[in-house]
Amino acid sequence: MNPGQFLRILRARFGLVCAVVLVVTAAAVAVSFVLPQKYLAETALVIDAKSSDPIAGGVMPSQLIANHIATQVDIIDSDRVALRVVDAAGLAGMPQFQQQWQEATGGAGDIREWIADVLLSRLDVTPGRESNVVRIRYTASQPEFAAMIANAFAQAYMEIGLELKVEPARQYAQWFDERTHGLREELEAAQKRLSDYQQKYGIVSADGRLDVETARLAELSTQLVQVQGQRAESRSRFSQSGSAESLPEVTQNPLIANLKGELARREGERQQMLGRLGPNHPEVGKLAAVIDSLRARIGAETQRIAASLGTSSRMSAAREAEVAAAVAAQKARVMQLQAYRDQIAVLQRDVESAQKVYDQVAQRLSATNLESQAQQINVAVLTPATAPLWPSGPRLLIKLALALVVGVVLGVGSALLIELMDRRVRGEDDLDGLPGMPVLGSVPGRSGTRRVSRGRVSNRIAGAY
Repeated sequence: MNPGQFLRILRARFGLVCAVVLVVTAAAVAVSFVLPQKYLAETALVIDAKSSDPIAGGVMPSQLIANHIATQVDIIDSDRVALRVVDAAGLAGMPQFQQQWQEATGGAGDIREWIADVLLSRLDVTPGRESNVVRIRYTASQPEFAAMIANAFAQAYMEIGLELKVEPARQYAQWFDERTHGLREELEAAQKRLSDYQQKYGIVSADGRLDVETARLAELSTQLVQVQGQRAESRSRFSQSGSAESLPEVTQNPLIANLKGELARREGERQQMLGRLGPNHPEVGKLAAVIDSLRARIGAETQRIAASLGTSSRMSAAREAEVAAAVAAQKARVMQLQAYRDQIAVLQRDVESAQKVYDQVAQRLSATNLESQAQQINVAVLTPATAPLWPSGPRLLIKLALALVVGVVLGVGSALLIELMDRRVRGEDDLDGLPGMPVLGSVPGRSGTRRVSRGRVSNRIAGAY
């Protein structure tokens, strides 16, 4: 079928096409007047997802804001929010909803859930493009009811959002509170172990006592070295006591030096008397007795000094043993204090660790307690819904335009269908597709020259070949 044939068919069936268009248009107008009017109420919310949390102090990354907005849209369009709207507006107790529920379900199921499903079917939640504004639209047959439900959804969403934010914080606060009691008991037990250990061994400050005892040990060690040196020197001198006259103590002793000087003088006098008086003279004998007495005193003094060296050596040995014992005891005391300090350090680390964990949990408890008591969320009503003045539907002009389009399509389709069921020859090119129908001639008519063929034609002309 070429465009010429199509136009001739439409011209021939123009009345049918117009009739179909009129019927469809009239039906659309009738339906538009029969259907009840619909009113659309809209409220806008601003979700501030990027500002920092006043409690936790965190800031949401910019790449997660879109996901956050989408989550909030799903929350608004959830059954929980719809049920909160039903309860807040008292819709379950309204007679019209009870009647509709009875007619729809026969009284089966929960009326609250049924009303919530109805509300959600008429609700449209749309996030703004490249913005944090979310628009809540609700359609109803009454403008006041549409505005009320839109505002109710906004209010219910903010309440549910606050609950979703606060409820986990309350659960965490309860858990942290229970954990805090256990950690406090552990801290007190660690502190008691440290205190009991200090009281048991009488340690107030292990580091201070250890420093004092270490200094005392160093002093005793120095004394031991000195005593050992003195003993070695005394032992060396005592070993030389066989030749006591050569001892420094003897040679440097003033008494012995005086006695030796007196002895030398007396011996000189004796030698002079021997040459003058002879050895048997009484004066010579008397002087010899004096010389013997001086020698005896010198020997006695020398022996006394040698004996004193032995006594000093024995005293040095005793002093060395005494100081060595004190050093050993002091070492044991220092080692014991070191062990005390190590044990106290372990106990102190236990206390510090328990204190640190307790402080962290207590800090988290304070934060979660504060968060669980929050009454603000990062959502604000930008524009509340008001009762619309003009209905949003049914839209008569749009329905008429659609009815015209649908009527034209149906009319053209009907004309083509009828034409296919009852073919007519409406032009010269209609004969080209008919086999065995030669053209005998053409008769001019009102629309121009027509070709004639054997068979039923529009001019009812038949001829024999």
